[in-house]
Amino acid sequence: METVYSRTEMMLGQDAVNRLKTSHVAVFGIGGVGGFVTEALARAGVGKISLIDSDRVSVSNINRQIIALHSTVGRYKTEVMKERIADINPECEVMAINEFYSEENPIDLGDFDYIADCIDSVKSKLHLITEAKKKDIQIISSMGAGNKLDPTRFKVADISKTHTDPLSKVMRTELRKRGVNHLKTVFSDEPPINPSGERTPGSISFVPSAVGLIIAGEIIKDIAVRKDPV
Repeated sequence: METVYSRTEMMLGQDAVNRLKTSHVAVFGIGGVGGFVTEALARAGVGKISLIDSDRVSVSNINRQIIALHSTVGRYKTEVMKERIADINPECEVMAINEFYSEENPIDLGDFDYIADCIDSVKSKLHLITEAKKKDIQIISSMGAGNKLDPTRFKVADISKTHTDPLSKVMRTELRKRGVNHLKTVFSDEPPINPSGERTPGSISFVPSAVGLIIAGEIIKDIAVRKDPV
């Protein structure tokens, strides 16, 4: 009999689908990247998802964020995403945490099996990654998705192998100071594009979504298929 996960089982097998159902993934930052990470995790059948973000949907989010609609402007992103997951995967347990993660406001990483770091703040990213490494929790981190136009130039690589991307450079340097030399990332080797000269990075519909789906794919494969982290 055909089920929601019939096609997924054809690709991964029943045991892998069961591993996804019993996994707990946390997504930090439910924006252009994090929203698409969460979407793919829910559709793959991840059994428990924690959403961490203090932001509310704004009009400027509509061009690229999956939870951003005129009807959701002003609402917490985590709450909108939670409702969406309920309509995709009603069996998924979802925790919506409307808080800004930081060193001053940490969140217990608890029983997370995997963390998707989709935070914009360098300081918060550094703290989250360092804490995850201390607790031996698998984590994948999104590097710069703003001011990028070519989604085909995003790559999965260890932080030590990143280049070109300004955020990757900062993160690589600061993580080394904290004793973290290895981190799975998704980064772009495309030089940043900013023709307007604005300090706020520009973004477009098809770039953050591509990054989010790449990250989700890595998480799903690591949980369901791979025996050892890449």
